[in-house]
Amino acid sequence: MKVYIILPVGLKTHFDNELNEFETNYQSGNLSNAWNHLERAHVIGQRYPFAHTLVHWKMLLFGIRIKSIKEIIGQIPRLIFGGIKSFVGKVPVGNPGGANVPALKSFPIAEDIHDIFQKAELN
Repeated sequence: MKVYIILPVGLKTHFDNELNEFETNYQSGNLSNAWNHLERAHVIGQRYPFAHTLVHWKMLLFGIRIKSIKEIIGQIPRLIFGGIKSFVGKVPVGNPGGANVPALKSFPIAEDIHDIFQKAELN
């Protein structure tokens, strides 16, 4: 069993860029684009407990901001268990992390994110 802890350098820059884009769009009120960047950060960081938990925390705060009971309730178990599942390497690859999708379902990975993983030799 492989244990995942910290984002590799090859992913951290991309993860941080997605979170920065989230913050920029969130602060300017472009919530749709902000959410898209959070989902992308989730896909990039979901194998790593701290990154995974951070994204779910931001998704919970986002749900509170938009007053979405579904998102708030959906993020609570993801926030609690997501990092644990990451730690033991049991995540649904490609899952965007929002409450609008099943928590345990895998999804196709966007081509550009797949390329990021290939370059980081993580596929």
